[in-house]
Amino acid sequence: MICLSCEKLSLAFGTDVILDKISFSLNDGDKLGIVGVNGAGKSTLFKLITGEYTPTEGNVHIDRQKKVGVLKQNACADGDKSIYDEVLEHAFPDLIRREKELEELRRRIEWGESSLSQSYTSAEEAFRRDGGYEYRSRAGGILVSLGFPQEEHRRPVYELSGGQKTRVALASLLLCEPDILMLDEPTNHLDIGALNWLEEFLISYPKTVLVISHDRYFLDRVCTHTLDIENKHGKLYNGNYSSFVEKKKKDREVEEKHYKNQQKEIKRIEEYIAQQKRWNRERNIIAAESRQKQLDKMEKLDRPDAPLENIRIAFNKSGEGANEVLTLNKLSKAYGDNLLFRDLSLTVMKRDHAFIIGSNGCGKSTLIKILAKKLSADSGSVHWGLNTVFAYYDQENQNLDLSKTVLDELWDAYPDLTQTEVRNTLALFLFRGEDVIKPVSVLSGGERARLTLAKLMLSRMNVLILDEPTNHLDIGSREALEEALMQFDGTMIAVSHDRYFIQKLSTRILCFDLEAKGSIYDYKGGYDDFCNFRKRYEKEGSIASAEAPTAAKTDYLNQKKQQSELRKQKRRYEKALEDSEKLEEAIEECDKEAQLCATDHIKLAELYAKKEEYEHMLLEAYEIIENYEKEM
Repeated sequence: MICLSCEKLSLAFGTDVILDKISFSLNDGDKLGIVGVNGAGKSTLFKLITGEYTPTEGNVHIDRQKKVGVLKQNACADGDKSIYDEVLEHAFPDLIRREKELEELRRRIEWGESSLSQSYTSAEEAFRRDGGYEYRSRAGGILVSLGFPQEEHRRPVYELSGGQKTRVALASLLLCEPDILMLDEPTNHLDIGALNWLEEFLISYPKTVLVISHDRYFLDRVCTHTLDIENKHGKLYNGNYSSFVEKKKKDREVEEKHYKNQQKEIKRIEEYIAQQKRWNRERNIIAAESRQKQLDKMEKLDRPDAPLENIRIAFNKSGEGANEVLTLNKLSKAYGDNLLFRDLSLTVMKRDHAFIIGSNGCGKSTLIKILAKKLSADSGSVHWGLNTVFAYYDQENQNLDLSKTVLDELWDAYPDLTQTEVRNTLALFLFRGEDVIKPVSVLSGGERARLTLAKLMLSRMNVLILDEPTNHLDIGSREALEEALMQFDGTMIAVSHDRYFIQKLSTRILCFDLEAKGSIYDYKGGYDDFCNFRKRYEKEGSIASAEAPTAAKTDYLNQKKQQSELRKQKRRYEKALEDSEKLEEAIEECDKEAQLCATDHIKLAELYAKKEEYEHMLLEAYEIIENYEKEM
């Protein structure tokens, strides 16, 4: 049953069109991911749905019986209440009121008003049925799952950081269990443990969810539908994020193919008309007019929008360094009684892609800052190998001078470059024209991240130290950064909560607090392997019993799996070759038939529909052939 629908929804401020004719509908239980570049209008769409903005055109229909709950981006709980009381009062005001009424009835019965016993029994039964004896434990459980340990539940909300306040607001909203749950960037400020919990919660949530996110791993696991907002328009796709990417790519190829084919057909008809006019006989004029009518009636296809431009990035190495890039010896750090890590010893090797993971506040960024010489350890040593040169990316972009312009910020960092070279570099990161004279202070979080990356790209290094580099970046920018890092022939040490990013790049995982607080478990392998290892560890209860199979056995299994996959790919390739030949012949046959029945519009429509289907199938076959030949 449809619970929410948007019909030709548009919003403009004067001549500035923000969204244009967006239409989609959702049934009960659907999970919709909304994607698009920063500034595409995703949060604006939420405001139109909730009525905060009035659309210039179109309508929003929400089932009257449905309760809507919204988590805005950077939403903050506030006040002098404790975390626990803030969540309870926001999520369960009715149960709190009824609990007080029950207590008052109980008191009066104890004082001798026995006539109230029946009223108390009925009210107590209803209170029990509505979860009155579980709501407090539910609130406590969700707070723990979102990163607030039991001992922090009585902490005043005003003492929390902005990210922690957002998590309190999220906990309150989830406990309200609205029929339509709208979440704007809910994964911000969550560590990997909390992200995993939220995903499981939303996957099992029986009601409708709309979520704006750049977290591809999250979108893949949670969403059943994807709304892509691009160039002010929206298109709904069935499936999660990865499914949407594949379908969008194929749709763009098909649209481009249809547009080119129609342009060829238009050119052919126009040349025919011109030729008939040149002959200028009566029957030629009649033929030309007939074809002109055919051309006038043709529904012209618009040229497909070009893919949105993305940042372009490539890292330059300063030369080869030592094989042992970094050695930590009994490193320790604490703030008062809060121990972050103790006696940490490990060696990072050349070309390692080491990712440091763990819960919020465990010391990941502190460790990174010690490595980058921004902080000092309490004890122990950090030794960088010979000829090692590192560059540091700060997640808070504190290395930017807010008083400078974008141009001066980059130029002052690299004064030997010409203005043209600086402008060309900024253009790679989408700063063009008047953008380069903007003050850094007015840039958005995403723009500051791009400027920091531009500075990082121009530095020459063989080690990258990255602290949450994908924060504030939209999906396209994240993918460009991933591609650049995959091509970087150096060493990387990074802190990240972006599991898609970690999964794609990691060769080594350094996990905080897996064995004991203040310790780091060094897992040599990728993120997927580490997750499987961690599941075994949590099940078996010890590192030893969860250790991965021997290297020889792993190599054998991987080789066997690879051979099986190669055989499958070859069979698909051979079938695609065979199919492509048949489809090409079928398309040629359609063209021949179309020429023979140029005036039979019904037959032509059938032929064009059949040809379109064949072309779609041919594109899929070409893609299989191309991918196989590239890999082989």
